[in-house]
Amino acid sequence: MDLTRRKLMGAVAGGGAALALAPVGRAFAAPEFRYKYANNLPPTHPMNVRAREAAANILRDTNGRFELAIFPSSQLGSDTDTLSQLRSGAVEFFTLSGLILSTLVPASSISGIGFAFPNYDAVWQAMDGQLGAYIRKEIEGKGLVVMDKIWDSGFRQVTTSNRPINGPGDFKDLKIRVPVSPLWTSMFKALGAAPASINFNETYSALQTKVVDGQENPLAIIQTAKLYEVQKYCSLTNHMWDGFWFLSNRRAWEKLPKDMQAVVAKHINAAAMGVRADVLALNNELQTQLAQQGLTFNQPEPGPIRDALRQAGFYAEWKAKYGDQAWGLLEQSVGKLS
Repeated sequence: MDLTRRKLMGAVAGGGAALALAPVGRAFAAPEFRYKYANNLPPTHPMNVRAREAAANILRDTNGRFELAIFPSSQLGSDTDTLSQLRSGAVEFFTLSGLILSTLVPASSISGIGFAFPNYDAVWQAMDGQLGAYIRKEIEGKGLVVMDKIWDSGFRQVTTSNRPINGPGDFKDLKIRVPVSPLWTSMFKALGAAPASINFNETYSALQTKVVDGQENPLAIIQTAKLYEVQKYCSLTNHMWDGFWFLSNRRAWEKLPKDMQAVVAKHINAAAMGVRADVLALNNELQTQLAQQGLTFNQPEPGPIRDALRQAGFYAEWKAKYGDQAWGLLEQSVGKLS
């Protein structure tokens, strides 16, 4: 592995809040602004590796005036709690899946429509294009600031402790953990499963105690959160693409001078692009590693599962919820769904 890959896969000592540090040989006065950035992923995940790089670059380019303090692993609370803290200003920055953000911004979950994106080309055409612009406008309408580039979390896969997923029938009565988002619940119910909405920081224990038999997440999260310890099968369903919007409290953002806003946005968006490359590079390596750690892999055909969703009325239901404009922007990148 090259240095970047080793940094991504290696352990980070401690695991507490990762603070932005001055480059070696440079001394700065106390920062004028010290903002908290919260996320729900482990310190070793590419998101936090790149966030630490961004924090160091921001500190350098603002001559020590702005320090970004990073709090990984849901240290400041669950996704639901931290979103409330972001809105109140107790936390200045937060990365959140658009699928979970949909409890506040309904349009933000459209990027996670089941079996919509066939590949990354379609994802970035949509999210860096008109659909992404539409979602950002909706987020801004709720009083938040959002960076231009969405951070890649990856295509999501299903893991289970009791059986692999080979086709739509294998979802029947499966007790599966899903994030606190109506879209997930709707999709898995349409496939006959029994979804349970559980915050990510409680997922490992829910699997360990058999509250649920399965969950679904990108491979990088399955690995860094050690979900392979409490799961047996990993079915490469690619059923949803998921990404994280980098959000800011509007009042906190507007306190920053314009030149500082530009520096922060520049490095945060650069970090997002870095994560995209990291997640893509890691996927094949992670499958090999997770197999060595005990997961059994299979890859079901997506067509029959998509047909089952169509027959259950899933796509028609969500087209009606999102409206013709948003749905039309999605179908520009992925083709007809409903």
